[in-house]
Amino acid sequence: MNNPFARLPEVPAFTLTSTSVKDGEPLAPAQLSGQDKSPQLSWSGAPEATKSYAVTVYDPDAPTGSGFWHWAVANLPAAVTSLDEGVQELPAPAYQLPNDARLAQFVGAAPPAGHGAHRYFITVHALDVEDIGVPADATPAILGFTMAGHILGRATIVATAENPAA
Repeated sequence: MNNPFARLPEVPAFTLTSTSVKDGEPLAPAQLSGQDKSPQLSWSGAPEATKSYAVTVYDPDAPTGSGFWHWAVANLPAAVTSLDEGVQELPAPAYQLPNDARLAQFVGAAPPAGHGAHRYFITVHALDVEDIGVPADATPAILGFTMAGHILGRATIVATAENPAA
């Protein structure tokens, strides 16, 4: 799968930057399994009608048939335009959903040894609603399904990680 958002409606892009990760480059050790620090993110240029944001980190290359969701954040207020590395407390009413490890936090990259490079789509979604209406114990896939019709814009950094064969 080249782009996990290819089946969603096309929306305008806006700018996403990070002091933790760079587009097309390997993730830093802090974003790998064991340290599990969410990346620092800053964004600008979202559509004016944005009422909230969601943030997701997704590995479409995980050998699961459905990829692997590393992080999902819902209901970030529209006034928020950055998150610190390793953020623990989100501005109200934002919350973290359980990832595919069933933890309501960022879980770092851990591709299987010898599986090759994995891509990590770090994405901020600008939404047209203040509250996406997804329960805090929902899966990231439910968040994605629910927000699909509410996305006004999208900003993505694609980083990589690889665990060479032992």
